[in-house]
Amino acid sequence: MLPHTPARRLVRALVLVPLVALLFGALPAFAASGELVGLFARAEIEAALPDWGAALGDSDPDPEAAAALLALPAGPRVVVLFGSWCSDSRHELTRLWNAFDLAGGEPRFEIVYVGVDRAKAEPAAWVEGRDLRFVPTFYVERDGREVGRIVESSPHGIESDLLALLTGERQGVVSARDDLAP
Repeated sequence: MLPHTPARRLVRALVLVPLVALLFGALPAFAASGELVGLFARAEIEAALPDWGAALGDSDPDPEAAAALLALPAGPRVVVLFGSWCSDSRHELTRLWNAFDLAGGEPRFEIVYVGVDRAKAEPAAWVEGRDLRFVPTFYVERDGREVGRIVESSPHGIESDLLALLTGERQGVVSARDDLAP
């Protein structure tokens, strides 16, 4: 197995993402408007949106939560629906990636990055039935069922709130939005 490096992310981007996209019929693409729409690996997002990579240093993730995320076992799946045009998506994803980098690797649980269009209607196979209203939305799934989600902006830091959902400490909707939080 390759160590958790940019080279490993590139291998995942070049091999695994196209394979998953082929299976789900959602090949990554730029929409006519220049939006990223479809399945993407982190390396592909960073390559297509270089200002996102430059934003990695703009956050200060919790190192303990970051390390705990990497220590979690495989099993759950996190589906991230993001907008390449969305400042909240940029902020939350780059903070999460910064947390992974700070902890020195990639998590063992599965993370699927899905770029959506501005209408939040495409790719339909990933959007339909998810009640997607704001991006980014991080859906935490166990055994094919949603157990919680983080919507638009994380109130305690994406790494901490994602950890709480993955460990079962929290469930339901987590958001800094007043109109969504319980």
